[in-house]
Amino acid sequence: MKKTIIAAIVPALGLFCIAAQAAPTYSFVNITNNDAGNAATGEAQLFVELFDPGPGQINFTFSNTGPAASSITDAYFDDGVLLGIATIINMPGLVEFSQLASPPDLPGGNTVIPPFVTTAGFSADSDPPVQPLGVNPGEFLGIIFNLQSGAVFADVVNNLASGALRIGIHVQGFANGGSESFVNNGIVDGDGNGDGKIPAPGAIVLVGIGMGCVGWLRRRRAL
Repeated sequence: MKKTIIAAIVPALGLFCIAAQAAPTYSFVNITNNDAGNAATGEAQLFVELFDPGPGQINFTFSNTGPAASSITDAYFDDGVLLGIATIINMPGLVEFSQLASPPDLPGGNTVIPPFVTTAGFSADSDPPVQPLGVNPGEFLGIIFNLQSGAVFADVVNNLASGALRIGIHVQGFANGGSESFVNNGIVDGDGNGDGKIPAPGAIVLVGIGMGCVGWLRRRRAL
């Protein structure tokens, strides 16, 4: 039975409203090549950004900048200093993910060298209906992991740089109905200032977080 992680929206958004340290944003490279157009779309508009929510944890925030139709429906993690999923931050009614993906391994992951092997328990996928509740254009998903004892934020960044940690995503909902798999492809720097970030994904995340904070505060006042 799939173990559902209830998104702790209030405490998670509270953390974001206060402060978050951003690390590099990573792009993805296609590994299945089912369709050249879909592969190019995913590589152009799907990203994962790291945030530091506090000691002993790491936040992977997936974003889809659009505009082309596509939906991240599964996220997979291969090794690294991660200990286990602590929280999944959804966008209620838009993005709804639960722990443990189906299929349990990244489709096409055995085609890369070394093969992408999903660490037990280190995956999540969108709830039914999977494509509408995946990460569609203009949306984001946060997955917060606990880190192994003694591990820090910089260790995760170093793991991604060395390949000791890899992140895979399965993407559906392309305009032609196809699907593709992708693996993180290093740091991108879209604004040319050398900080390893691109403006678009961060903007989507901040807008979403801002909306969530506003909604949270309004609900608190209404109580």
